[in-house]
Amino acid sequence: MGINLSKGQRIDLTKTNPGLKKGIIGLGWDTNKYSGGYDFDLDASAFLVGADGKVKSENDFIFYNNLQGGNGSIVHTGDNRTGEGEGDDEQITIEFDKVPSHIDKIAITVTIHDAPQRAQNFGQVSNAFVRLVDQDTNEEILRYDLAEEFSIETAVVFCELYRSGSDWKFNAIGSGFQGGLHALCTNYGLEVG
Repeated sequence: MGINLSKGQRIDLTKTNPGLKKGIIGLGWDTNKYSGGYDFDLDASAFLVGADGKVKSENDFIFYNNLQGGNGSIVHTGDNRTGEGEGDDEQITIEFDKVPSHIDKIAITVTIHDAPQRAQNFGQVSNAFVRLVDQDTNEEILRYDLAEEFSIETAVVFCELYRSGSDWKFNAIGSGFQGGLHALCTNYGLEVG
């Protein structure tokens, strides 16, 4: 059983877990039942940002249409369009040793696909979590349950993994955004057409 984190809490990853080479970021959620007539399609993404807090190119934005980045060190395992079932709904794997040196931080986000058209928001999402699992041992190192009560937000930054010298740390963020994926892309310096 890993460590349970609270919003804003930071933890050493690689220093306190020296054998950690490959991590799985597992993200999960449930949707509250409502009569909107649409499935919820939540999408995990990773923004690979430099020291200035911005992505350098579109290749540093990992999502359902660009499943790999960081020279193959960060891989999105695929889009789950309904979130049905137990456990992780989507996963992103990270090979910490292979992340290019220009990437200082990996922001893990979740957005609601077509939220305005479907009249959906994170106020209708419950039991959201992010966890980090050692891929080699399958041991859960940490978990952050987003207890935040969201309302009109259509995007959430769940967490950030960031460099501290030669080590990696984890920061439980849980910060909501309006404007969905477009707002997040703008926040991280990507031009959206």
